[in-house]
Amino acid sequence: MTEILDNFELLGDWDQRYQYLVEIGEHLAPMAAVDKTDANRVIECMSLVHTAVHPDSERSGHVTFSGDCDTAIIKGVVALLVGLFSHKTPAEIAALDVEGLFQELRLEEHLSPNRHVGVYAIVNKMKSQAQTGL
Repeated sequence: MTEILDNFELLGDWDQRYQYLVEIGEHLAPMAAVDKTDANRVIECMSLVHTAVHPDSERSGHVTFSGDCDTAIIKGVVALLVGLFSHKTPAEIAALDVEGLFQELRLEEHLSPNRHVGVYAIVNKMKSQAQTGL
């Protein structure tokens, strides 16, 4: 999480942070079509968002995530969360203070209330998926 905060700290204003999130989303690995199911959809989002969990092939007891979204800014948030949650254990994921991270990144100040609800729905979905992903 420190690396994420350090990267955002280097960026001055919200426009630069917004552009950085969009760029992170552009580099998100494509999500397998087989994972774009209703069970992996984040229903509470205004955008079309899917996240999927898989056992980490390199580390027993750890998981990895994939995700996709049809809007640039939220796809960036999905990419940020995929990077943050992947290669961790379900317990490590549950313990992450994502709300604190978002506050430090000042995301809530710049997202509409509906998007704010959607972003936390993505976090909750991924944390839930982590608990069942092994």
